[in-house]
Amino acid sequence: MSVKKYLTLTRAGIIESLQFRLGTLVIIAGNLLYLIVIYFLWKAIYASAGCDVVNGMTFSDTLIYLVLATALFNFMEMYVVWEMGRNIQSGKIVLDLLKPMEYRRYMFWTYSGSFVTQFFFTFLPTFLAVALVTKGAVPLGINLLYFVISVVMAVSINYSIDFFVGTICLYTESIWGINIMKQVIVMLFSGATIPLAFFPDALKTVAMAMPFQSIYNAPLSLLLEANPTPEMLLHTLGLQLFWVLAMLLISRLFWKISLRQITVNGG
Repeated sequence: MSVKKYLTLTRAGIIESLQFRLGTLVIIAGNLLYLIVIYFLWKAIYASAGCDVVNGMTFSDTLIYLVLATALFNFMEMYVVWEMGRNIQSGKIVLDLLKPMEYRRYMFWTYSGSFVTQFFFTFLPTFLAVALVTKGAVPLGINLLYFVISVVMAVSINYSIDFFVGTICLYTESIWGINIMKQVIVMLFSGATIPLAFFPDALKTVAMAMPFQSIYNAPLSLLLEANPTPEMLLHTLGLQLFWVLAMLLISRLFWKISLRQITVNGG
């Protein structure tokens, strides 16, 4: 299997991303505004709590977690659901299915270029800024290797979930409401908006049993742990690997079954 054709799609994705630099700046500005809101919100929460540590996390720990979660979200978001919805509604998906590359693989590599641009424009600058400002609060050691491995699996899980939701458009021919619901559920149960440490025990147990926590909470847990124990590594990476395989199988089967329902407007 030639890697060159995949890298060609990645290169095209990078070029396309760079063509919309203003859009990237708008996203960065929006994220800065969001982080300002998060800062004052959690500062008020800790002030009302009357103590420095809440659920095992200090204000600094919480802020670092949420800042990096936001950067990670921007890095991994691919907007696959919107693209699949538009292609299904316009009928363009028929042409995509005729391409000599499997549709699921084609969609992934088409958006892979955004990983490169978003890594250099959002995640890396944010990570370096947090590391410098906090002066060592983010450990820089073997945990970075575990973090990279975890992020690779998180990308796979996130893409499988997006592809599964996008496939629903074959039945509904409209994806807006479903995708908004998906984003709310993923952001909540992944720990991207509220660290899972703040969840009630029952809800936290439910969240940990879902694939969503493997997208953001798992990589960040490994990143912020200077010396993760073998038990933590086995549990975190093992659970992620399980969801990589499970979501890959589920999304593939759902796509294969759903293709029988495909209709194109106008004929």
